[in-house]
Amino acid sequence: MITRKRLAAGVCALLAALTAGLAFPAGAAAGEPTGQDAPKVDLVLDVSGSMRARDIDGQSRMAAAKQAFNEVLDATPEEVELGIRTLGADYPGDDRKTGCKDTAQLYPVGPLDRTEAKTAVATLSPTGWTPIGPALLKAADDLDGGNGSKRIVLISDGEDTCAPLDPCEVAREIAAKGIGLTIDTLGLVPTAKLSRQLSCIAEATGGTYTSVEHQDELTDRVNQLVDRAADPVVTPVPVKGAEECTEAPALESGLYTDREEFGQQRWYRVDVLPGQELRASVSVAADRAVNPGYGVLLRAVTVHGREIVRGEAAGDGRTDVISTGLRYPEPERDDADGGKPAAETVCLAVTHSFSPASGVKTTPGLPLELTVDVVDGPSQAGDVASFGLGRGWWLLGALILTGFLAGLVWGWLSRWRVAVWRTN
Repeated sequence: MITRKRLAAGVCALLAALTAGLAFPAGAAAGEPTGQDAPKVDLVLDVSGSMRARDIDGQSRMAAAKQAFNEVLDATPEEVELGIRTLGADYPGDDRKTGCKDTAQLYPVGPLDRTEAKTAVATLSPTGWTPIGPALLKAADDLDGGNGSKRIVLISDGEDTCAPLDPCEVAREIAAKGIGLTIDTLGLVPTAKLSRQLSCIAEATGGTYTSVEHQDELTDRVNQLVDRAADPVVTPVPVKGAEECTEAPALESGLYTDREEFGQQRWYRVDVLPGQELRASVSVAADRAVNPGYGVLLRAVTVHGREIVRGEAAGDGRTDVISTGLRYPEPERDDADGGKPAAETVCLAVTHSFSPASGVKTTPGLPLELTVDVVDGPSQAGDVASFGLGRGWWLLGALILTGFLAGLVWGWLSRWRVAVWRTN
């Protein structure tokens, strides 16, 4: 049975697929996956002393993690290069400085030998500290090189014990490098504090956080994340916007990422031919504590400073991401010399009004994601706008007239039937 929920989900999936097909047509474009290198995944497992707790389906957290890892290793797609890193697995002592260096690569990222990886996992025993920040830094190095997708899957049952190296700040630094690395986090029987920390780490890189209390949940979720690494993804291309349009980078259709400081304005340039339409959207994410009440503004401006069109959105503190977009059709025109019409340079300016909360670092800037798409305008696509408005009104008028006539006929027939009934 097709429920409303399933129907809505299907419609959303269809729209998403159509949007992806329209926004990024065939051919190489900025931000498009090249498929040249294998996807890489580094599983980062907490092996600290607290993993001895027996509260996951009657077994210890460590036993549940081992079982999950064995099943995940069996199901890992052949094309995925997978590695395993541990934190807190080797040093059992009380020296904090030494304990906060306790992270090691248990199995190197590369083509998977399932037997060898399982043997390595079997040797693990809950031991020491929880140096999440240092482990994430090392895991990013494990995944260095190549242009395939990169993913860290962090599994922990406790918050980091090695501050002031804040793991959230570490995740933000990794995101600021623009290497397309995503960190997903899973909390084993998490406390509220652990959930906040792992959520912060994931959000900084566009990853996900999952709370886990059962062994099958852990297995299923890690499997999903490893499988997701094998799916084709569009990785944003790092770009550095300028402080004015004349110095701005020229962009083609694609997906881009940048960082924008508080109170700053970033400029980008796009060339639009006559008869084409520019479609642009921008999202700015608050990857740290900010004051409530903020907005984002995207403007299309001529090289002479005249504003063409703008898109803006406001937020009240209930979401960490705010987005807006705009469309600008460049009218058809004939070149005076009879040659090919020249393109118009459109300047895109991005401004946001986020403000940092007290004591929060202002650098690096907030992550910004910009989508640019230059397509044939309505006149090259079957006059879609004209059809949608002109013919739509004719159709509406025809429907109204048909309904009116049908009502008159039905009323006449009803009166005739009543008159015949009374006569009989």
